Amino acid sequence: MSSGQPQVVQHRDADDLADRGAVRLLAKLIELQGDGRVAQLCLTGGRIASSLYARLGELVAGSELDPTRLELWWGDERFVPTDDPERNAGPTLALLARHFTLDSGRTHPMPSADGVVDAGASAATYAKELGETRFDLCLLGMGPDGHVASIFPNHVSGEATTQSVIGVSDAPKPPAERISLTIQTLNNSEEVWFLVSGSEKASALARALAGDTDLPAGRVAGQGRTLWLVDRDSAAELPYFDCSM
Repeated sequence: MSSGQPQVVQHRDADDLADRGAVRLLAKLIELQGDGRVAQLCLTGGRIASSLYARLGELVAGSELDPTRLELWWGDERFVPTDDPERNAGPTLALLARHFTLDSGRTHPMPSADGVVDAGASAATYAKELGETRFDLCLLGMGPDGHVASIFPNHVSGEATTQSVIGVSDAPKPPAERISLTIQTLNNSEEVWFLVSGSEKASALARALAGDTDLPAGRVAGQGRTLWLVDRDSAAELPYFDCSM
């Protein structure tokens, strides 16, 4: 877990969060590539993340970012067929591909439900692909119930495990079958950035920032830095802000 306190950056609204978050993300990725290395980035799904990725794509042209030195992973996935619009990876890659070319050998979507293999076996396959990879930066959303990736409160998905990736069954949010990185894997990231917007998330946000471990979001932190990028509505119940934008 991170040794320091989480940082909170409040934005005017969801659009402002996506715009400024994309600028911040681009700068961070360029920084990570500064010594010629490949940046290890774990992506999340969701409305705000999709908006941020669209803005990021527009910013890449003419920037110092080298898309071929980006290694992309996913924090969780809906275990549905490849062409299902509910998947996180497909729409994200389509958004990014409009603006630049990614190295297919460094792009790691989670397995889909195209064959007969179940989510648990597919999770084991992804765990082998992930190996000892440690994310430089892990992006996460948070649900109104405080779930992150596909780790839900009061659910078996949140139980302690030695696995890095798990299959999730009977998820309280459809679709029921999913694949997810575990809390332990998320917490091994150097930096974790949460993207949170909407008044329906205000209570969970306040609880997570207070360290409520009943919520998965309250149990996740980066080794070096934990950053919460929030909008005004989601921050309505917070007692303070480290930074306001």
